[in-house]
Amino acid sequence: MSARARAQVSAARRIVVKVGSSSISGDNADQIAPLIEALAETHGRGVEVVLVSSGAVASGMSFLNLDGRPSDLATQQAAASVGQNVLTARYQETLDRHGIAAGQVLLTEGDLLNEPHRSNTRRAVNRLLDLRIMPIVNENDTVATYGLRFGDNDRLAAMLSVLIRADLLLLLSDVDSLYTKPPHLPGAERIDHIRFDEELGGMEFGATKADGGVGTGGANTKVKAARLAASAGTAVLVTATGLAAAALRGEQVGTWFEPMPTAPGRALL
Repeated sequence: MSARARAQVSAARRIVVKVGSSSISGDNADQIAPLIEALAETHGRGVEVVLVSSGAVASGMSFLNLDGRPSDLATQQAAASVGQNVLTARYQETLDRHGIAAGQVLLTEGDLLNEPHRSNTRRAVNRLLDLRIMPIVNENDTVATYGLRFGDNDRLAAMLSVLIRADLLLLLSDVDSLYTKPPHLPGAERIDHIRFDEELGGMEFGATKADGGVGTGGANTKVKAARLAASAGTAVLVTATGLAAAALRGEQVGTWFEPMPTAPGRALL
């Protein structure tokens, strides 16, 4: 990440941060507190922070005595209903130390695509930010149906970033950056910077599920989401959840997606 990119991170006044299920559940549940501490530190600098958090289904599974992610929709919805409450409480526990209140926002795809829901969503999130509340956003898995789903929260985060005109989208996962092929394969090279007009031919971005089956995304979904946001003028940084604090301080971590300098979508929002 170049010095210019790091400066853009430091200058960002509105940031959307997305974290995946595998980064905050199971053996990685202890990453919740450090992540929220990093967001609280950023919030304390006067930055507006929105957290898009997966993990509702994964967080609710143990309460339903499930060993793995349920395959049927009704049980997924039940796990999400329980898990969303548990997850938000865990976030608020750390936020309380900093005097920050969380505001839960559950969305379906129609809320970001169709009017008047789209305008209502923008207004609600903007008002929460004006009040110095930290919105905690997730897909409304309890009521969303297969035909009305985002597919993954990387896409949700990108669409929301565009809607509220975020300066930066930080996509967090279990890997420190993007690579030219899955990082465990021979010859995989770390990608530091991607120009807004750069072709990515020859690179292998997988769409694998996370270990334990609790995640639904992968590098491929992050590249697509990053491209969507960057094309509308929002800079994007992809890195590991454990590096969130470093990323938000503008340190040289992750893969930087350069935003389109004159994004036509900005004028339409």
